[in-house]
Amino acid sequence: MFTTVDGIYHDGQIQLSQLPADIRNNAQVLVTFLEPGNLDPEHIRSLIARLETIAGIQQGLDEVNAEQTRPAADFAEEMQRKYDISS
Repeated sequence: MFTTVDGIYHDGQIQLSQLPADIRNNAQVLVTFLEPGNLDPEHIRSLIARLETIAGIQQGLDEVNAEQTRPAADFAEEMQRKYDISS
């Protein structure tokens, strides 16, 4: 699972805009530095969506490795609901 929280880098420390919920101590993090003022909010939302997609792919691989698969039709239906797409 990925949780994305924005923040500010200042004097060698990252100050989060909010504390993430349900995150345990010593959780691994990825830090991406963005150029100030160069990214519009829509682009940032697009980047977050890509990260969530990567997390979903990893979850699927973990399920396959654990032999916890489901019918492809169920998956397709879930994706249609989640992303409001039509087949």
